[in-house]
Amino acid sequence: MSSSRLCNNCKAVVPEEHFYCGRCGASFGSEGREQANETLFFGAMQAPGRAKLILISGEGLEGLSYHLNSTEHVAGRETGVILFPDDEYLDDEHATFFYRANELYLRDEESLNGTFIRIDEPRTLSDGDEFMVGQQRLRLEMLNLQSEYITADDTHSYTSPNENYKFRLVHLLEGRKPAGAYCNADNSLTIGREGTDVLFADDRHVSREHAKVEYKDGEVVLTDLDSKNGTFAIIDGDEALEHGDYVFMGSELVRIEINV
Repeated sequence: MSSSRLCNNCKAVVPEEHFYCGRCGASFGSEGREQANETLFFGAMQAPGRAKLILISGEGLEGLSYHLNSTEHVAGRETGVILFPDDEYLDDEHATFFYRANELYLRDEESLNGTFIRIDEPRTLSDGDEFMVGQQRLRLEMLNLQSEYITADDTHSYTSPNENYKFRLVHLLEGRKPAGAYCNADNSLTIGREGTDVLFADDRHVSREHAKVEYKDGEVVLTDLDSKNGTFAIIDGDEALEHGDYVFMGSELVRIEINV
């Protein structure tokens, strides 16, 4: 667990492994003492950033805030200004928060475990996309079932009846090892803790009816069913962020706060 200290200049919380205060720019030596050559802003409006991250849970100090006052801010285990050195599920350089046209964006830096955002609206999934419900991680796999193979002597292979399956969900365990796989002929699966198609009865972070994945109009759509902890979809490319968004990276859950 990381330790922290208060900045003597502005009283913001500064993680011990950080050499600068994220709010006012005051510098600290490697021994953790505040140095005399602190960098100060003339005023709050001078800082180009207008957002901050609030750590909700993870390997850092819950409630710790990270002020996004620069053009970009790299988050990871060893590289960047938003550091979680004790989180073994983070890459050294995991993701980047950055501003474009005065809007806040998030980009995953090709990390091993990916970066996820809580969805507020139904979200279209592509083949291989992953998402999280509670503490469970699932992957979408599109199915393209070919007609039955017939041998040269006209022998038919014996299989289960060929339903019109469009996709399946694969439950991923540690190391991305596949566990159960789920699909049905209706091409619609509900996920939850009770009475759903995909059950995670032992995960108390999963709501009774948590999320739904369905094929419609040629697309596979993920929908959160007003779950308590939300449904998180992996991001691909630059993701625009809004006030109140939640981001999951490694073991860290952070909330986005944007001052408007």
